[in-house]
Amino acid sequence: MEAAIKTVELTKSFGDLVAVDRVSFEVGRGEVFGFLGPNGAGKTTTIRMLVGLTPPSGGTATVAGYDICEDIVEVKRRVGVVPETSNLYDELSVWDNLLFASRLYHVPRRERADRIKGLLETFHLWERRDTRFGRLSRGLKRRAVIAAALVHRPKIVFMDEPTAGLDVMSALSLRKFIGELRMEDATVFLTTHYIEEADQLSDRIAIIVQGKIVTVDTSENIKSSVRGIPVIEALLSREPDTSMIGKMEELGEVDMQGRRVRVVTGDVTGALYSLIHLASQMGIRVEDVNTIRPSLEEAFVKLTGVSHEAMRAEKERGR
Repeated sequence: MEAAIKTVELTKSFGDLVAVDRVSFEVGRGEVFGFLGPNGAGKTTTIRMLVGLTPPSGGTATVAGYDICEDIVEVKRRVGVVPETSNLYDELSVWDNLLFASRLYHVPRRERADRIKGLLETFHLWERRDTRFGRLSRGLKRRAVIAAALVHRPKIVFMDEPTAGLDVMSALSLRKFIGELRMEDATVFLTTHYIEEADQLSDRIAIIVQGKIVTVDTSENIKSSVRGIPVIEALLSREPDTSMIGKMEELGEVDMQGRRVRVVTGDVTGALYSLIHLASQMGIRVEDVNTIRPSLEEAFVKLTGVSHEAMRAEKERGR
């Protein structure tokens, strides 16, 4: 596998804080590489080093075959960057922002208009082309930022939370577009709070916790790492009292979402008996129950120690 991105013990410190701690991985050409971790784990700092926005404190990395310290100008010419926060100009129109980006990346003059028009149509921004960027909604701004990052047809694209703030249809369109980038042999380095998004899109996934890589593998292999831990999921006739959580936690990790209760447990029989007994005491019927295969979210929770509640809070902040 030819490496589009390669890091060897890449490190970034801010005083006594080690934000990225000797991180090593390779991303193949044409691969969609998911980079997951809790908030503050070092995902954005890693991207900032790889695209030349902050120098590393140690280690080495190459992007498109160029060293990020010695050849950063060459790196910047070959990558597109979708940052977590907007990097376009409020006072310029959507069209003029993309035109500025096309000039910055030396897109041939004769190709600029057609390329910008194509991107604005892809991201449903054509009718907003003359609107000042600062007057767009958050979701429309996100689309414009993504379009600007792709205007020079980069072969390596870094996307930091690309679907944050997008409506459902726009997010679906972007996910489809990421699939098309893969078909064109482009490499996509993707961070996201939406675990199911990484599961759907990524060829491989790295999980980083407190600046350290804890695993790099396919989604299926990561899920297999927790497959030995049974998960039961039950649908109740009504939402239970929160006191049930404390009683059920004696048997395993409990996650409640309305009427749906999920328990990760080593004792399926005991957990089912306890669930039915507790529900009966509260006058609640168990309408459906299944033993299910652990999801990527379960594996993420196990590897990072982040709770389901914290993950839902991060997703809500993204929305």
